[in-house]
Amino acid sequence: MSQYTETVTHAYARDVRFPDHGGTLVLVTIDNGFDHTRPTTFGPAGIAELEATLAAVRDRVLAGEVAAVAVTGKPYVFAAGADLKQVTGAADRTAALELARAGHRAFSLLADLPVPTFAFVNGVALGGGFELALAAGHRTVSADVRALGLPETGLGLVPGWGGAYRVPRLIGVAAALDVILTRPAQNRPLTAAQAAELGLVDVVLDPADFLEQSIRWAAAVVRGDIEVPRRRLDDEPVWAGAVASARTALDETVHGSRPAPYRALDLIAAARTASESQAFAAEDDALADLIMSDEMRASVYAFSLVGAAKRPSGAPDRSLAAPVTRAGVVGAGLMAAQIAVLLAQRLEVPVVLRDLDADRVAAGLAAVRAQVDAQVTRGRLSPQAAARVVARITGSTELSVFAGCDLVIEAVTELLEVKKRVFAELEQVVAPGTVLATNTSALSVTAMAAHLQHPERVVGLHFFNPVAAMPLVEVVQAATTSAHALATAFEVAARLRKTAVLVSDRPGFVVNRLLVLLLGIVVDTIDRGTPVEVADRALDPLGLPMPPFELFDLVGPAVGLHVLETLNADLGPRFPVSPGLAKLVADHVPVVQASRGKGLPRRADPAIQAVFDEHPEAQQAALDEEGVRDAVLQALTAEIGRMLDEGVVASPQQIDLCMILGAGWGFHLGGICPYLDRTGWSLRVLGHRLLAPGLADIQPAA
Repeated sequence: MSQYTETVTHAYARDVRFPDHGGTLVLVTIDNGFDHTRPTTFGPAGIAELEATLAAVRDRVLAGEVAAVAVTGKPYVFAAGADLKQVTGAADRTAALELARAGHRAFSLLADLPVPTFAFVNGVALGGGFELALAAGHRTVSADVRALGLPETGLGLVPGWGGAYRVPRLIGVAAALDVILTRPAQNRPLTAAQAAELGLVDVVLDPADFLEQSIRWAAAVVRGDIEVPRRRLDDEPVWAGAVASARTALDETVHGSRPAPYRALDLIAAARTASESQAFAAEDDALADLIMSDEMRASVYAFSLVGAAKRPSGAPDRSLAAPVTRAGVVGAGLMAAQIAVLLAQRLEVPVVLRDLDADRVAAGLAAVRAQVDAQVTRGRLSPQAAARVVARITGSTELSVFAGCDLVIEAVTELLEVKKRVFAELEQVVAPGTVLATNTSALSVTAMAAHLQHPERVVGLHFFNPVAAMPLVEVVQAATTSAHALATAFEVAARLRKTAVLVSDRPGFVVNRLLVLLLGIVVDTIDRGTPVEVADRALDPLGLPMPPFELFDLVGPAVGLHVLETLNADLGPRFPVSPGLAKLVADHVPVVQASRGKGLPRRADPAIQAVFDEHPEAQQAALDEEGVRDAVLQALTAEIGRMLDEGVVASPQQIDLCMILGAGWGFHLGGICPYLDRTGWSLRVLGHRLLAPGLADIQPAA
C-alpha cells in the first residue's frame, strides 16, 4: 500500500479470571513493541492482526468459554489512530476504501460479540484508537489520561471507523459536534474527566492500579452489580437544529475551503436514522474520498512537520546551554507579565519583573495574578500550584535585581533605541555568563547588541501572543550570537514546552514578515478603492484562522502599523504603509464589530469604511475578492522566495512550521508552501515549486 514500512501493531490475547465471579475475561492488548515515545497506530497489517485475534476470540465466545472481552493498550498509550503514512500511501481510491472497510470489519467484531465488552483506556486514545474504544460496550479510563478524542477533521479526514455514527448516539448530537468538529479545529483533546462528564467513558479510575480496578469494575458489570445508563436518542427537531447551526458556523469559519468538516457533518446528520450498515458504508465512502484529497496530504505533511520539530533543526548541542536558576524580565506590560508567568510556571525558578516606576510594576504583578487566577478558574492549575507560581514572581524598579539572573528577557517598547539602552544598562549589572534575550517581533537583534562589550550573549526569543497558548518561539541568531547563548535559548524554549525554530536576523523574521505583508496588501487594496467588506472577506476561501481585520484587532492596530512601517523602512515599498490605517490608529477607531456569536469570526466594522474614503490618497481602482486574494498570494509567494534566498530559515518546511504554530494556519493548508504549490502560485511567480512534488499533495499542480 505504501513505500513506508509499517510498524505493525500486534493484538495479544490472554485469559484473566474474574475475581468473585469465576468466569474468564479475554484481555486483548494492543502493542506495537515500542515504548510510549512511539505511540501505537493502525496500518493495514495491524488492522488485519486485530481482526484475526478478535475472530479467534469470537469463536471462543460462541463456544461458551468466555464471559467478557476487553481491549487495552501498552503503558501510557491505548492507541493513537491510523498510521497516517500508510493512509497517505494508498495508491488509489480502491485501496483507500479497503482500508476504511478493514477498520470497520475489525472493530465490528468487538462491537458484535454476544458477551459484555470493555475498553480499558489506559493512555492516549485518539482517532481510530478512540473509535476502537467506542466499539466496546463499556469504557474505563485512567485519571491521568489527557488526550482522548477524534481529531480527524483537523487532519483532512472524518471519524471513519464508527465514530461519526456512535458518538452522537452515545452523548447527543450537540456534544458530538463539539467533539468531532470544534475541538479538532482548536486542537483541544479531552481529558479523562471531560470525557467522563460527556459520557464517552463510563468511569475514571486511579492510574496506580488501573488495570486491576478495571477488571474488578468489569466483573461487577458482568455480575449485574453495576448498570451503566445510556442517554436517550435526541429527537428529530433537536438533531436537525444542531446540525443546521453547525453548518452555519462552518460556513462562517471554514467557508467551504476544505471538505472534511462538511463530510463529517453530513455523516452526523444522517446518524440518527441510518442503520449501522448504512452509516458505516457512508463513513467508508467519505474516508476513501478524503484519503485521496490534497487536504489530507497537506494535513499529514503538517502533522509530520510538527512532530519532527521536537528536534529543532540547527540547534547547538544541549551541553553548551547555561543552567537557568533565576530569570529576569525587563518591562511589566502585557507580554512581559505573560512571559514571567510562563518562566515561573515551567522553569520553576524565581523570576523578577522590573520597570521604571512602582505603578507599572504593580500593574504588571496584578496582571500576573490575573493570569494565574484564570488558570485556576479553568481547572488548569490547583490553588496550591497557583500560589507557588505567584510567589516565584517579584517586582522592582531597581536594575540591580538582575544581578543574579542567568537569563534576562527584555519585553519593552518596540523601539530600537530603547532596546539598545536596556541592554547597555543590563550589561553593567549582570554576570559575564548571563544570556540576554529580546522578545522583539521585527527589529534587528544584531543592531541591539552592536555596541555592547559582549554582543555574543544576545539572542532573540520571539514569543507570540497569547504566550501561554501559542506553541512557537522564533529563536533569532544575530551576527554575533554565540553557541552558548543560542543553545541556552533552545534549551529554555524546550523547558517552556515551546517549539523553537531557528531564524536569521532579518526584518520580521518569519511569521511577522509574512503576516504583516498579508495585512499590508489587504489594506493597500482598500486604500486604492476596494470596499472594506470585500477585502476583509477575500481570504475566506483559504480557511485562515481569522479575517484580516480581526487579526489586526488581535495584534493591536497601532502595533500592526508600527511593524508595517518598520518593515517598509527596512525592506521597501512592497510593504505598503497605509494612510487609512494610520488614520484609524490616530483616531482610535475600532477595527472590528462586536462578536456575532460564539465561534463566529468578527468582521471589519462598517464604520471604518468612512475613514478610508475620506483620505485623499484613495483611488478608484477597486478589486473584487478574487483580485484581492491574487494580490496577497502573489506578494506572499515572492516574499517567501526572497526569504529563502536570504537564508531566513533553512528550508520552506521551516516557513510552514512557523505559520502553523505561530500564526495558527490550519493543518489542511500544510502551512503556506504546499498551498502555493497546489494552486500554481510558486510556479508562476518563482518559476519552480517550493516543495518536492508529492510531498504535500497528490501530484504537482498543472
